Amino acid sequence: MAEDLLIQKGTKKEQYQSLIPQVRALLTGEDDFIANLGNITASLKEQFNWLWIGFYIVKNDELVLGPFQGPIACTRIRKGRGVCGTSWEKAETLIVADVERFPGHIACSSRARSEIVIPVMVDGNVVAVLDADSDELSAFDETDEKYLKEIIDLVDFE
Repeated sequence: MAEDLLIQKGTKKEQYQSLIPQVRALLTGEDDFIANLGNITASLKEQFNWLWIGFYIVKNDELVLGPFQGPIACTRIRKGRGVCGTSWEKAETLIVADVERFPGHIACSSRARSEIVIPVMVDGNVVAVLDADSDELSAFDETDEKYLKEIIDLVDFE
């Protein structure tokens, strides 16, 4: 079945408010975890045209690359390493305005300038992280955090 995303122009908030019901519709009736993560990343990439967007899933004490859109990515990240590993370790969202200033940043792409990483929590444990990179400085803020968390909440990670 073909699905078309209706790309919204306007403020960041307006874009998310248009996108979330569309993502919800894409996920409705589909219980495959990987398929749902794939559609989320594709939807976000199309709407915002970020450099990279994807999920890393916790497996055997590492973050392992999951569904993503964008250039080739790092496959495995240890806890506490880079923005993703630090977000996992601290179990908190990290918004990095300039990745060059983040101690220990892992440069999977030399074009990445800013980043947001949101941990996915289940029963108090981080089970994955959602990572977005932009080729612009200071591309992410609390608006992204709020609405990306809403999108994450649409998926059953258990």
